[in-house]
Amino acid sequence: MDAPRLSCCSFVVAAFLTLFPARLVATQEAVDLQRLVARADLDYDRPAERSEEGVPIGNGRTGTLVWTTPDAMHVQVNRVDVFAEDCTTTSFPRPHSDYASGCTFADVRFDDFSDGVFAPTPEFRQRLSVYDGVMTLSGRGVTARAIALRDHDVIAIEIDDRRGNAPPVSVYLRMLRYATTYVRGRPFPSTTQPHSNVIQTGEHTATSALEVRDNGRIVLTQEFREKQFYNASAVAARVVGHAARASVENETTVRATAGPGPGKFVLLIASASSFDEKQDVAAKAIEQLDAVAGKSFDELLESNRAWWRDFWSRGYISLHSDDGVADFLEANYTYFLYVMASCSWGGDYPARFGGMLWYSNGDLRAWGSQYWWANQSCYYNGLAPTNRFELMDPTFAMYSRAYDSWARAAKQQWGSEGIWIPETTWFNGLAELPDDIATEMRQLYLLQKPWGEHSNRFMRYADVMQSFNSRWNWISQDGRFELGRWVMQDKGAPPFGHVTHIMGTTAKVAWLYWQRYEYTLDRDWLRDRAYPMLRGGVEFYRNFPNVKKEADGKYHVHHTNSNEPAWGVRDSDEDLSALRGILPAAIRAAEILDVDAELRASWREFLANLAPIPTSDDPDALKPADYDGPRVWVKGRKPAAKAAGLLPDGNTLPQWNFDLCTVNTTDAERIKLANATFDAFFRNRPLGRATTRPAGTLSRLPIAGAALGRADAVQYLLPGQVRTSDRATTRESSAPTTSASATTRESGVFRNRMALREGPGATECERLGRAAEALHTALLQTAPPEPGGEPVVRVFPAWPREWDATFKLLARGAFVITSRMSNGRVEFVEIESRAGVTLRLVNPWVRSVVIADLGNGQTRELSGELILLPTTRGQRITLRAR
Repeated sequence: MDAPRLSCCSFVVAAFLTLFPARLVATQEAVDLQRLVARADLDYDRPAERSEEGVPIGNGRTGTLVWTTPDAMHVQVNRVDVFAEDCTTTSFPRPHSDYASGCTFADVRFDDFSDGVFAPTPEFRQRLSVYDGVMTLSGRGVTARAIALRDHDVIAIEIDDRRGNAPPVSVYLRMLRYATTYVRGRPFPSTTQPHSNVIQTGEHTATSALEVRDNGRIVLTQEFREKQFYNASAVAARVVGHAARASVENETTVRATAGPGPGKFVLLIASASSFDEKQDVAAKAIEQLDAVAGKSFDELLESNRAWWRDFWSRGYISLHSDDGVADFLEANYTYFLYVMASCSWGGDYPARFGGMLWYSNGDLRAWGSQYWWANQSCYYNGLAPTNRFELMDPTFAMYSRAYDSWARAAKQQWGSEGIWIPETTWFNGLAELPDDIATEMRQLYLLQKPWGEHSNRFMRYADVMQSFNSRWNWISQDGRFELGRWVMQDKGAPPFGHVTHIMGTTAKVAWLYWQRYEYTLDRDWLRDRAYPMLRGGVEFYRNFPNVKKEADGKYHVHHTNSNEPAWGVRDSDEDLSALRGILPAAIRAAEILDVDAELRASWREFLANLAPIPTSDDPDALKPADYDGPRVWVKGRKPAAKAAGLLPDGNTLPQWNFDLCTVNTTDAERIKLANATFDAFFRNRPLGRATTRPAGTLSRLPIAGAALGRADAVQYLLPGQVRTSDRATTRESSAPTTSASATTRESGVFRNRMALREGPGATECERLGRAAEALHTALLQTAPPEPGGEPVVRVFPAWPREWDATFKLLARGAFVITSRMSNGRVEFVEIESRAGVTLRLVNPWVRSVVIADLGNGQTRELSGELILLPTTRGQRITLRAR
């Protein structure tokens, strides 16, 4: 592959030299998608050692892990739209105590006097077919299949009981919490109804109730209330195809029993949620149940298979290397797409970063129930090239729905215009503040008023707030109980905390909206959804009281954070990178829509006079006094409260976001600085062939390296990131763990490719999302030379020559690109144009003439470093070297 970096003078239109009468035969072979996807299957020959190692199934809105004990199969039904509290809560000042998503435990028990049907015996087998989302389970005399229906919120489980004189099989719905009642740590008598439990903490109540209805249907409902907030969920279950009876087992459990006797039957478990207290949520769940009760399991399965076939046809990555490393990455990539389709599709809210839909231990929630963008972004930043925007829709829905909250927060908290999206937030944004609290907050947080002069009322107001929320994150999680009351502490430098003064999250979220436009060219999306976010983010910064044009004629940003490590810095790399990204995007979007002409002029002036991103040669840079390394970007200048490290935060790397540093960037000095900064992360141990290097779960270093065209970052960092979890004790090895049998004791990663890096109750696969973004970036880059510019397509810009790859991915400009590299050479590039715009493609065979099959029997010869090729909507073009 020969694809040199573009210079400003190299954007030359390739000549159309010859017109051939005959259509070329496409060079690519058809990819067997079923065989490709099956390489990501899970296969257990022994039971899960703990619930978090169960097999995931879900339909994007509801889901569960499936795990076993010797006499039972277990699930915990979870939903993306179940929340125990919202932004107005004052009942969970203790960190990690707020919760969401969980609906019920459901246990399928097999009465047996032996050691158990799912004991660790040779008969045991649990598999996940990723291609069609089917979990199969085998034990002694019993087999089961389970799916999460795509068109209804129902989990269907087929049981084939072949035991002689088979004892009864029962499905139990169990409450997630017992009727112990607390008011900020102090027990008090609870209100109890028949088959009902009420939990109260502060003003928050959680009421669970059991019910048996006709036709053997059992129901478990939950209601969450606090002030004006209301949310409810219901789970309904029934046995189909076998005689059954239902009963209340005890005060926390209801069951439906099938049998006794051998044979096949189906268990249906439906769920529903509502924010409307007038809606009968139990009836809503039963409606889901009854809608599918008349269908056989095979009919339900075939409907699911049709959905999954369409899903997998949207795009793929197929990889191979002699040492198996590339194959290992491929399996994890494909599995990541399965996970996202199972927990982030068709709903109004995204799955939370830690736990997703895979909670298995009730209400336990490390880091609570809020959304943290640095973590959420792991799953969503790299999804656009997959050609599956429906996986991103829940995220867009949640952030757009809270737009008014972001606008109110910008005014109340910061005295600015536009919108402010905090780094951590509730599902419905931020609560409205009383006017006097908002006024004092602005004065304190903008450093217009010394912290020591805060009022008692302000502190009393803060005393019951959740410290993980960005607004209140100067409160430490290390408080304590005194006489049953939670006593909060600060982090030592109020009003600063890890995420209090992060402003760049607004830009990062807005950038995701802009990317969707670039990849689809959907003008309606740009007008209705993306532009309001871009405009709001730019206007927030432009009117932020601590952005000031100073004597040097430059706009400087004061008293903000550079992600979590640096507090209260001047001109943080986070803010100045964000502004250099979203200002050009907002200007370009306004031009396309022909709106806000006056604002555009103000934005251009703002962009032209931004302070430079701080570097290590700045005398006020946040760096060790004796630093003698290469010239690099640093986090910021003049810290007000806390500093940590010299280099940009490796988990955010703001300079590598927003198309500022890619293989298409034409600013040679910026690229030189970017490479020096990247290398500085490995000063003591440069990347090399000797070993696969670990990279942290959240690390963006593999992505940054790929963006810069560094194949070594992909080859040596990426396998280590996928293979291990940060909290694992790892052995450095040149051979990755390729088997699904890797256990948490070896790598920190379970056999289901999940980990618990975020803590108990926070099952996650963030590293797989980061790896997916890095793979996309290494295989196909479509960034413009500068933010807001025209995209330029490059295939295999950072791909190791030792690895073979075939991919089908979406490119900016609404092009679907399919290409293959084998033995270090690009074999073909196929383009499907969905919008009919001009393709700008860096010639993968720059020293060869390119044959272009344009369709309709037309072929042409092209040459040059950059190919500019007009297209029509729906046109398919195949390129190969002559």
